[in-house]
Amino acid sequence: MRCDLRERWDGQPLWAKWVRAAYMIGFLEGACVHILDLATDGIHAYASFPQVPAQVFFVSLAILDPLVAVLVGLVRREGVWLASTVMVMDVFANGWGNRHWLQDDPAKLVPMLPITLFGLFVVACSFPLQRRVTR
Repeated sequence: MRCDLRERWDGQPLWAKWVRAAYMIGFLEGACVHILDLATDGIHAYASFPQVPAQVFFVSLAILDPLVAVLVGLVRREGVWLASTVMVMDVFANGWGNRHWLQDDPAKLVPMLPITLFGLFVVACSFPLQRRVTR
């Protein structure tokens, strides 16, 4: 397995290695944030979001984010697909849950900028990266 993994990483172009590394860093950072939120505030860490599905989703990111990082690190197609899915849902859930700030105080949406930019990066790179990932 170790040799196989090294061969899969070595068989990729430099840009794909960098993109995968960025995916892994971003998703591990997200995992740390969600795990810390849960450790600090428990299962109700996202009670500020009125939609229960959004709360459940954000709690599930404590598992999904590290799973994405592992699958991408293992050079698995499923990791690239899951990364895109998770980021689309994350950006949508954050946008929907914080939509009231658009009228009340748009400056409070600034913390969503990194999540949105990372989501765009993940989705934009997903198709080229998907083609480069070997089975």
